[in-house]
Amino acid sequence: MKTIIHNSIIIIALLLAGLKTSAQTSAADSIDFTNDPKIETWLKQNHVPVLGLGVIKNGQIQKLKVYGKLKNGEQAPLNTVFNVASITKTITNMVALKLVGEGKLDLDEPLYKYWIDPDLANDDRYKLLTARIILTHQTGFANWRWLNKSKKLEFGFTPGTKYQYSGEGFEYLRKALENKFNKKLDVLAQELLFTPLHMNDTKYIWDESIQNRFAIGYNEKDVAYAPTKNTEANAADLLKTTVEDYSKFVMALLNGKVLKPAVFDEMVKHQVNLKDDKYFGLGWEMYDKLGDGEYAISHGGSDPGVRTQVFLFPKSKSSLIIFTNVDDGYKVYEPLLSAYFKDMGKKIFAIEMKGR
Repeated sequence: MKTIIHNSIIIIALLLAGLKTSAQTSAADSIDFTNDPKIETWLKQNHVPVLGLGVIKNGQIQKLKVYGKLKNGEQAPLNTVFNVASITKTITNMVALKLVGEGKLDLDEPLYKYWIDPDLANDDRYKLLTARIILTHQTGFANWRWLNKSKKLEFGFTPGTKYQYSGEGFEYLRKALENKFNKKLDVLAQELLFTPLHMNDTKYIWDESIQNRFAIGYNEKDVAYAPTKNTEANAADLLKTTVEDYSKFVMALLNGKVLKPAVFDEMVKHQVNLKDDKYFGLGWEMYDKLGDGEYAISHGGSDPGVRTQVFLFPKSKSSLIIFTNVDDGYKVYEPLLSAYFKDMGKKIFAIEMKGR
């Protein structure tokens, strides 16, 4: 598999840290990001090849649109397929929580009954690993094992004692689930999510049939990256989906058609305190105090040539889904969030700015 580089779960932090120039900021602020021709012009000027946009209001899809052109120069169709990078984790998270809701998985059951990574065989702390520990990113693992000096999986701290974002944790959960249920993750996802929700264009594994409508990633100099054609599901990365399919998933989740109420409530409970008014639940970052009792859950994705972000507002059953195929695609996040969610969007950015 091609080396995968992940940034923090929320790419907004990069944007707020000054990665946009003042010229880019003022140009974006002057654009009406609900006006399609203006969006097309702005994307072309800022070298964003393809943008997939989904807007959900009051539990219904309000807008589905794919802007820009694919590598062959053709207009990107609505069923353009994106690698969504770490947003993959939201699907793996939901597979686990669906199993919890069906009484087939306990969030606090030790996973060593089903899987012990050979690298951890001599460290008894593997006995502390549970689905809850993994979904709240408290495993003690680095994002990827190759980031360690040893290049092996190891604990940086005792599981459950603090937060550290980790793709390895989700891969650990995948192997435990596959062993427990004697099914591959992509099969579990197909049975529990993709088939019931008619997500016909969503796959963990590369499928050559998508080649002509796949949004190949680019760097900031318009140089294309070769797509990663993975032959095995990765629980943390490389999900291929369309903005329409992912919007179906989000709409069903917001309308209570994916999780049982008690499991949804557990998912959005404050599991880890990250900073003032910002927490981590089960599989999602959370923003509190957005007004009128509203809060947001969010996840981002970052691979070479991939910048993706999703925001869900559970009380109003609303959402913003953003898929881009370029390294600096994060620069569309703020103007789109501000255009479609006004004050709530501004409050999310204000929370990110605290302490900077």
